[in-house]
Amino acid sequence: MLPEAAVIDRAVVLLQAGELVAFPTETVYGLGADAANPAAVRRIFAAKGRPADHPLIVHLPADGYLDNWASDIPRQAWELTEAFWPGPLTLILKRARGVPSAVTGGQETIGLRVPAHPQALALLRAFAEAGGGLGGLCGVAAPSANRFGRISPTEAAHVRAELGDAVRLILDGGRCGVGIESTILDLSRGAAAAPRILRPGAVTPERIASVLGRLPEIASQPPGADAAALPRVPGALAAHYAPLTPLRLLPAAELAHLAEAVTAGQSCALLCHSRLPATPAAALLVRQLPAEPARYARELYAALRELDEASADLILVEEVPATAAWAAVRDRLRRAARGAGGQDLKQLSSNPSSALSAPRCDEE
Repeated sequence: MLPEAAVIDRAVVLLQAGELVAFPTETVYGLGADAANPAAVRRIFAAKGRPADHPLIVHLPADGYLDNWASDIPRQAWELTEAFWPGPLTLILKRARGVPSAVTGGQETIGLRVPAHPQALALLRAFAEAGGGLGGLCGVAAPSANRFGRISPTEAAHVRAELGDAVRLILDGGRCGVGIESTILDLSRGAAAAPRILRPGAVTPERIASVLGRLPEIASQPPGADAAALPRVPGALAAHYAPLTPLRLLPAAELAHLAEAVTAGQSCALLCHSRLPATPAAALLVRQLPAEPARYARELYAALRELDEASADLILVEEVPATAAWAAVRDRLRRAARGAGGQDLKQLSSNPSSALSAPRCDEE
């Protein structure tokens, strides 16, 4: 096994050659390419089966590289980067001139963040020290390293299982510490407009308000009539983060008997955070996650992958509390339920309004 420094050096060489490198962040594993190289960025879309109009988040080695990628940066952006970078916060800003449209999905906005994982930072800094990518720009585009719409990877083995030879090199940094994707905050409307959360994550509205002095707006996703006014961002489709096995969300009281969820002759795999009085007869596999949102989030995707591999007819997931602390987990579970079982994610991505008519997966 090569020393870590040698592996990082190899990863930099591959990125500069336009190849794909998967690497860990504190949120999930990313599928990385030189963000300034349109051909390399297209390899990401091909490997993931991702629609070309879906923007990618560009990962930077430090906030000092922000103005190479963004323009008209409001004061709030610098305040937030000082407070939360490196960390699981993505800022949506107006893109700078010269930024390839391939990485922005053809939009005039761009998503940027500095990840907190030490291996990701080592890679990004080494990439910058080696001269960066095309045109000397130092940024790595890195969506989650999985097939489009499916469960995000939180371990290197997940990447290997899902993408295989499409990735030239996978950096193994262990299990991701946060476990769900970054908060996405829109600042592209300028300092006079309220910031908008386009995707919830570990950086909560309350933490953002502690820096900016006001709560951000929470954008409705998927958007309705105001769709054109919202930047497209990763993970905002109605169906996302989904297993191949159909998945239903149920209140805790219904998990004990499963009468309405499992028909005769069906088997299920069960994910809960409450202690069940007994294991249901229909359950092939039961996984109990911690009843605390941050710890639950850390283990969620690995648990969903395990349940998806259990050969059950149905995955049943206990609903999590409808509180602010659980908002990011609730968001992921609801989108997973919409996309589970082979729903046509490509159709949803090309026609987001069709997702609005899909059956709801909870009573909210």
